[in-house]
Amino acid sequence: MTSSAHLSELGEFLKARRAELSPHAVGLPDTGGRRRVAGLRREEVAALAAISTGHYARVERGHVSPSASVLSALVRVLRLGDDQRDHLFELAGRDNSRPRRRAPQKADPMLRTVLNELSLTPGLILGRYLDILAWNPMAAALFGTDFTKVPDTRRNYIRQLFTDPAMKSLYADWENSARNAVAVLRLRAAARPEDSGLMALVGELSVRDDQFCRWWGGRPAAPRTGGVKVFDHPVAGELTLDWDALTCGADPDQQLIIWIAEPGSRSHEGLRFLSSWIAQ
Repeated sequence: MTSSAHLSELGEFLKARRAELSPHAVGLPDTGGRRRVAGLRREEVAALAAISTGHYARVERGHVSPSASVLSALVRVLRLGDDQRDHLFELAGRDNSRPRRRAPQKADPMLRTVLNELSLTPGLILGRYLDILAWNPMAAALFGTDFTKVPDTRRNYIRQLFTDPAMKSLYADWENSARNAVAVLRLRAAARPEDSGLMALVGELSVRDDQFCRWWGGRPAAPRTGGVKVFDHPVAGELTLDWDALTCGADPDQQLIIWIAEPGSRSHEGLRFLSSWIAQ
């Protein structure tokens, strides 16, 4: 059992370390004005680590022993070196063995083949945390994004939903789509609570967007795997599209998301126009 003295020392270590870091050093925007505390605030550390401010405050006060997953998140947020990491885990009385880094996910060849056959249907292959693993020209045109210019480590559907202002004007009901994306991510996260990539993504979005932070910490909702979406496209006009999520049999963590228009409808003609616009 970890002694109260060790927990108090752990709290003091965390407090001292966050005082050394500027918001700029951890990727937070500079809001201007004078800050009341040196370095990072407690709520900023908690948000970046994807934990509640109350729980982090109890850890820093030495009232609770943090889990290994929380410690791993704090190591990442506070930019701790290997020796500092080992010291932190030792104070908390946790196993300090380093988890193996998860290999980057690649689009399944069969899903990619299907995706490439979709000439009139926008499609994306999404990974375990909604990373965009592959796309077709119609998807790039629908979302108005040249995905080749987005770095692999930043190419993520939910990140785009919350950080790209164009997405909020593209979706007629952006909030509904964003809430569903959060629900999907939470369901995936439940199976891998110690994944450092996930914690980094959640921490980033929690700090950058108040709605994401509120929905992530709110009551869980069941994600949808199909339905109807209405887009207000700047080139093709209003598009009412049925969407579906097709799960990969070889890798259940991958899905092919497709958006289809009813044949003969105005939206179908809109997709045809978008396809010809791409060709030009």
